[in-house]
Amino acid sequence: MKTYMVTGGAGFIGSNFILHMLSKYKDITIINVDKLTYAGNLENLESAKEDKRHIFVQADICDKEIITSLFEKYPIDYVVNFAAESHVDRSIKDPDVFAKTNVMGTLNMLDCARTTWQTGEDSFKEGVKYLQVSTDEVYGALGPTGYFTETTPLDPHSPYSASKASADMFVKAYGDTFKMPINITRCSNNYGPYQFPEKLIPLIINNCLSHKRLPVYGDGLQVRDWLYVLDHCKAIDLVLHKGKIGQIYNIGGHNEKPNIVIINSIINYIHDTVDDRVSDKLIEHITDRKGHDRRYGIDPKKIDDELGWKPETRFDEGIKLTIDWYLENKEWMEHVTSGIYQSYYEKMYSGR
Repeated sequence: MKTYMVTGGAGFIGSNFILHMLSKYKDITIINVDKLTYAGNLENLESAKEDKRHIFVQADICDKEIITSLFEKYPIDYVVNFAAESHVDRSIKDPDVFAKTNVMGTLNMLDCARTTWQTGEDSFKEGVKYLQVSTDEVYGALGPTGYFTETTPLDPHSPYSASKASADMFVKAYGDTFKMPINITRCSNNYGPYQFPEKLIPLIINNCLSHKRLPVYGDGLQVRDWLYVLDHCKAIDLVLHKGKIGQIYNIGGHNEKPNIVIINSIINYIHDTVDDRVSDKLIEHITDRKGHDRRYGIDPKKIDDELGWKPETRFDEGIKLTIDWYLENKEWMEHVTSGIYQSYYEKMYSGR
């Protein structure tokens, strides 16, 4: 029986990871720690509600007392840290929150794990590991050619990516200084079920269905590498159990697309299958984001060569699965788009 502490497990990727793990492994316990901020939603885990292998704890990863008590109460073998403030626009408006959660929260998690697992000056309990889920945004931006590799220098351009890069450096430092068993994964843009609709794909889907304007930063030609969330979860699972201690693994989808292409693909699918009133006339170009990176692209050769992972979901398949999921779960969307989401976006895009 292995015990996992998954932080941020009520969020988009975290909840998908928990559902994947519960489906794949029978003899596990998952301690799901989530603060339940605006992007955390226990509805994401409705199917695991009665599963005794899933234990939910509402807590802030910055709270040393609570995190320490969980390590004392449960025989935790693995920590997978998804917990993070992750929206670039919010980081520009309030960098302090990102520094607290993403940097100090990660540091607290590392220290609680080290204190519990360390058996000697440079030795740890056998079979434990701390995995930090990071982002390709720590590398900065690419030109029209080339890809991020694990040795690409870090060059973050937003408060969000700077906070994630700082967290990565603390994780690496704990591995180097204390010989703590760690891995870092850096992924490209995820999409799929349960994503909070401040992110591009669910935002566009929701606005199309509501006949609202579709905000596009600048010319919309910013290029991202899109990764279906289940493929990401499988990669994290693989790194957690088979990744070499201390190593960083890039996880990419080989699906580079400009934002405007993503938006038009959603418009076309909804127009053809759901509502022929939806068209590109809903698109509204707005002032570009400050420090907006032009292109990201990940080279996932290392995780393929060492662990045999490849993305399984082509974008044309994944985007249909994603749109169909949101169409089939309108009640979920209605719940998460009330309150904070609506007021935030109405304020953000008002007068533009």
